[in-house]
Amino acid sequence: MRNCFGIALDQEYRCVHYHTVLDIVGLKCARCQAYYACYHCHDTLQDHAFEPTDHKEAYPVICGHCRQLLRRSDYECGSCPFCFSPFNPACHKHQDIYFSKEL
Repeated sequence: MRNCFGIALDQEYRCVHYHTVLDIVGLKCARCQAYYACYHCHDTLQDHAFEPTDHKEAYPVICGHCRQLLRRSDYECGSCPFCFSPFNPACHKHQDIYFSKEL
């Protein structure tokens, strides 16, 4: 079982901050190496701010539906390549929070 943390999480990693049917991913913090439903949850529960993963991180995302670890490129396709569950397209607004711009 892969763990994802957050506040008031449901079984697919929806949290108190993001809870539409499409909000089903966990995102990895580069500093603590843990997956969180969102940066708000992370920053509330941890003693440090969420740090974005860089391009070297193999699996910065976890699908909340099937629990598969995903590459950034998998996530950016808009749905899980394993279970085909769609992700929230509005999450691209937060990509700078979750993923480093460095290549």
